[in-house]
Amino acid sequence: MSSSRDVVLGRVRRALGGPAGEPVSYDTDIDRNYLREHGERTVEQTVDLLAKNLADYRAIVHRTDSEELPYLIMRLLSARGPETVLVPPGLPPEWMSAADPPRIHDRAVSTAAELDRVESVVTGCAVAVAETGTIVLDASPDQGRRRITLVPDHHLVVVRVPDQVVSAVPQALERLDPTRPLTWISGPSATSDIELDRVEGVHGPRTLEVILVSGD
Repeated sequence: MSSSRDVVLGRVRRALGGPAGEPVSYDTDIDRNYLREHGERTVEQTVDLLAKNLADYRAIVHRTDSEELPYLIMRLLSARGPETVLVPPGLPPEWMSAADPPRIHDRAVSTAAELDRVESVVTGCAVAVAETGTIVLDASPDQGRRRITLVPDHHLVVVRVPDQVVSAVPQALERLDPTRPLTWISGPSATSDIELDRVEGVHGPRTLEVILVSGD
């Protein structure tokens, strides 16, 4: 006996031109002949598109090179004046070598109340998607646990250019491990009420700053 779910899925598969039965293998039985990116772009154009779409989402975008990165992070943190900065355990130490605020490290025993007292967090990323202006975190050592980027009010994320930048979502998915806790960030946290009044910082950082860093 087929369930209602099986009947509906069978109709969907037939409508898409495939067999009505459940695929034996999603890698081979599902037609993936779709565009992997929209249009052809150079590396520079892809990075420019990422910066444009990030800005459209109200993220603050900076560009620098690896030599100047520690000093840019120092200036950005100094401008906000946080008393403490949260850093994941695998953050490259040279990134914070010029910054002054005391650092709080990502710990499993940290409570939500403790994280709420942290004003800024600095992380790396797994990949950045130019067409959607999206930063993806996968909880790698330079990014830390998901919660450290959701509770503090200010998130400063570093994207290595061009290694971590792709044009479109299908290319990003090829780089990501689906078994890891993935966080997809398109601009600072925001929501709107029924009258479309925008409120930022409800379920994540109110301010997202993205540094596009070139070089090793």
